[in-house]
Amino acid sequence: MQTEGEHMIKKQSKHEEAPKVSFARDIRPLFRDVDISHMEAHGITLDDYAFMSDPDNANKVLGTLSPREDEPPVMPPGGPYWTPDQLALFAQWQNEGYQP
Repeated sequence: MQTEGEHMIKKQSKHEEAPKVSFARDIRPLFRDVDISHMEAHGITLDDYAFMSDPDNANKVLGTLSPREDEPPVMPPGGPYWTPDQLALFAQWQNEGYQP
């Protein structure tokens, strides 16, 4: 069975460009409610587009989600950690200009 995203990709002609990564559609759903509430206590609003679309904030969040050398990521505490595909999607969102 195809996911909605796979179905959409197949429907697009070769001349159409895939939609850019969107905060509301693609990035916000990656954060669990427990992650959002935990980080709010530290002044980090993972579910707020205005906060997350600031490059400094987005870079700090991505840094805490990314593994370093032989160490696991800092966030989320104890996991489950983001997959390489999820990290790449976040970076793509940044590279495409922080689309809402």
